[in-house]
Amino acid sequence: MSTLVAGIDSSTQSCKVVIRDAETGALVRSGQAPHPPGTEVDPAAWWDALGVAIAKAGGLDGVSAVAVGAQQHGMVCLDADGEVVRPALLWNDTRSAPQAADLVAELGDGDPARGAAAWATAVGSVPLASFTVTKLRWLAEREPASMSRTAAVCLPHDWLTWRLAGGRDPDALRTDRGDASGTGYWSPAAGAYRLDLLKMACGTSPAVPRVLGPADRAGEVMQAPDGAGGGTGAVLGAGTGDNAAAALGLAAGPGDVVVSIGTSGTVFAVCPTPTADASGIIAGFADASGHFLPLVCTLNAAGVLNAAASLLGVGLDRIDELPLTARPGAGGLTLLPYLEGERTPNRPGATAELHGLTGANATPENLARAAVEGMLCGLADGLDAIVAAGLTVRRVLLIGGGARSAAVRQIAPAVLGVPVDVPEPGEYVADGAARQAAWVLAGGAAPPDWKLGETRRYEADPEPQVRARYAAIRDASA
Repeated sequence: MSTLVAGIDSSTQSCKVVIRDAETGALVRSGQAPHPPGTEVDPAAWWDALGVAIAKAGGLDGVSAVAVGAQQHGMVCLDADGEVVRPALLWNDTRSAPQAADLVAELGDGDPARGAAAWATAVGSVPLASFTVTKLRWLAEREPASMSRTAAVCLPHDWLTWRLAGGRDPDALRTDRGDASGTGYWSPAAGAYRLDLLKMACGTSPAVPRVLGPADRAGEVMQAPDGAGGGTGAVLGAGTGDNAAAALGLAAGPGDVVVSIGTSGTVFAVCPTPTADASGIIAGFADASGHFLPLVCTLNAAGVLNAAASLLGVGLDRIDELPLTARPGAGGLTLLPYLEGERTPNRPGATAELHGLTGANATPENLARAAVEGMLCGLADGLDAIVAAGLTVRRVLLIGGGARSAAVRQIAPAVLGVPVDVPEPGEYVADGAARQAAWVLAGGAAPPDWKLGETRRYEADPEPQVRARYAAIRDASA
């Protein structure tokens, strides 16, 4: 009888559960449930969705190990009794942008440039509105009563792992180096918290989760959500953040660059040494395997395709087709796709802009093509930053919901300027969590060697004029 492991992906939009054979990685069953919309969510909604997703996956009976991957950065505050103090602020909540700027300047004694360099040296990243540390400063300033109640602060994956372990005592919170590296108060290079920066941010010293190694156990499943059924006694892995989990699910190694198109867009690379980018473009994260994960993130990704479909009054299937009937460059149309503000470049208050519209190019085909090209140009800027940092690029892997679009797959190599390899569609965050669970269960120095599906390569002639026009508009709108 096969040994089974479960991987959980608690993302911005939904919770997904995969149950796989621990030895081969073969998918046995899966389930999914939606999360509520918004950038501020009661964590109880994640717990409820987890119960539904587990039930749809056939329950946890017979599952020997579980690990959780989840959206990064989100601020979950707990009181001394382990109760949630207020709804969690998610990574894509930009209200703490002023506090981010203040924190950067403060560490540089009033000089933002010096402060950015100091933050990058301290924790590998320059904090932006997405980072937990900036949300805590916002909480201290705007909701001091909530801050005074906060005895512990954790991230979405930490909270779910803690709840599965029967969480009552905040001192029992556990995390991993991948997710801890996105808080703004844990150093990947030193492998330790910077509690001085945490206190600087919020004026107090809430408890933080203990950071576990890649194959360490976080405990056992003691409590499953209502409707999940069984599963108690299963080993719990440390879990990790969504991008680190995706890298583990893809078995990405040094030289691999992953471009992921989901609610956010991310470009990240596995490398053996930590990074520290004072410009703030690259976040110097850790990964879930003991390496490091320099990452560039855009707030606007697959949602740009949804917005284009809504604007044109068509379904997503047409947004998959229309761009391929337009010529590269969309007849001179360029979309700066800052629908939700933007993280890279750091423009939290920005809005989208459409440039070059004329009577001749005002067609659905060109608008759809401009949406795809604009979204990909933001990610191409991220790939440029990874290359400029001196990181080796052996291959580029394109994943995420947006990668299911034929238009995105075919246009991506032209905009990115390099061939892209597209793995079979899969739930790579949940798969990475499942692979970690199997690793924790088996022990050893490395995760199990699961066979990945086929990968298809897409190639196209680069379109430098598309990038040049986009860059000129991006820079002019700063």
